[in-house]
Amino acid sequence: MADPAMSVTPYWELVFDADGDPDGRRRDRLLAGVTERGVRDLIVFAHGWNNDRSGARRLYDRFFAPVPRLAPAARIGYVGVLWPAMRFADEPIPDFPRAVAADPPGRPVLDKDTRHALLETFPGRAILVEQIARLLEQQPPEEAELEEFGRLVRTLVEVVAPGPQALFAADTVAEGVPQSEPEMFAGSSAAACEEFARALTEFEASASPRGFRFPNPWDGAHELLRQATYYAMKRRAGTVGERGLGRVVGQLAKAAPGVRVHLVGHSFGARLVSFALRGLPEGVRAVKSVTLLQGAFSHYAFAARLPHDARAGGVLQGQQNRVDGPLVCCHSRHDAALGTIYPLASRMAGDSRSAAGSALGRALGAKWGAMGYDGVQAVPGTRAYTLAEALEERLPPSGCVNVDAAAVVRRGGPPAGAHSDILHAELARLVLAAGRVR
Repeated sequence: MADPAMSVTPYWELVFDADGDPDGRRRDRLLAGVTERGVRDLIVFAHGWNNDRSGARRLYDRFFAPVPRLAPAARIGYVGVLWPAMRFADEPIPDFPRAVAADPPGRPVLDKDTRHALLETFPGRAILVEQIARLLEQQPPEEAELEEFGRLVRTLVEVVAPGPQALFAADTVAEGVPQSEPEMFAGSSAAACEEFARALTEFEASASPRGFRFPNPWDGAHELLRQATYYAMKRRAGTVGERGLGRVVGQLAKAAPGVRVHLVGHSFGARLVSFALRGLPEGVRAVKSVTLLQGAFSHYAFAARLPHDARAGGVLQGQQNRVDGPLVCCHSRHDAALGTIYPLASRMAGDSRSAAGSALGRALGAKWGAMGYDGVQAVPGTRAYTLAEALEERLPPSGCVNVDAAAVVRRGGPPAGAHSDILHAELARLVLAAGRVR
């Protein structure tokens, strides 16, 4: 299958399955094509969790569009990574105007498109999906039905085969041991649904003029399903990054040793490209920059030690040293999804071993915060810039760099807030600046 027409050229796609295995023909076209087309700098972009293939291609097309005029003399190639993520139909798509983006449903039901996405994401689980959908539609008042809902969701997303999947889902590890399963399933599902409902109510009140409404535990149940799927996609992003993209970059370095690779990821795609560093073959230095756009994973992922637990460290500790250039993390205080819902979900998924504090972002953010909200934390030597400063000054040649992108990453309402507000020429310029592409 030929890669689709884009506004930039040359453009290739890398397609991976859930285990990180690539489409061999597409991979081989890339490996041969970069040499044939005389590519010097290759920008590789990985989409986030809530993107289907058509949405991911639109995202890439619009993000890449300003690059040729920003670096007209550079010999740039472009790669769009397609991996089996899932988009809930009520989530906005990054490049859709608000007028055509779906509004949050009035009732926490699963529409046809979301059911179809769940069936594609979790093949062979049609009966489970139907049972989950029925409970969300009926909203029975009994607490036992919320507990049953939690059991069904856990069964839907559980890891069946043995292997290192838990490590791919972890953000932190203690003495080499990651969290085995989300704690949101270890306790009361009804309590988890109620806590999610309270957080959603405050999040929506802060991001929308509609005002306060009383929490509905079935809204929380819908969010429990979303976050359980989130956990599964988090695990999958790590798998595809390390077992898939990292290996392909190693093959590219061997086939075209002069090509400079620049990894870019949005949301869970930021996690994917970060795990790709861990999958690079020994001695490969082809990655010249990494740019993380609103990364939806722990701000401690690269830390050798956690401030609140000296026995534990980030699952990617030291991996920034695999980059022959800077690792740039864009963050925004306007990203309410990462500032409120992410830390709550991370605490309930057990990404840290203490569970004290409020359910809302300010209380939880220090331990369970996302790097897309406040940047890389607890990594000595990390430099910090505003976006304007980063574009005006020469970025450091290596190490972690936090860039406050709140000047442009600021728009959006529920359910995602500003999380998907990344289609700005300034961010494309930042990718070029990080890689010193001219």
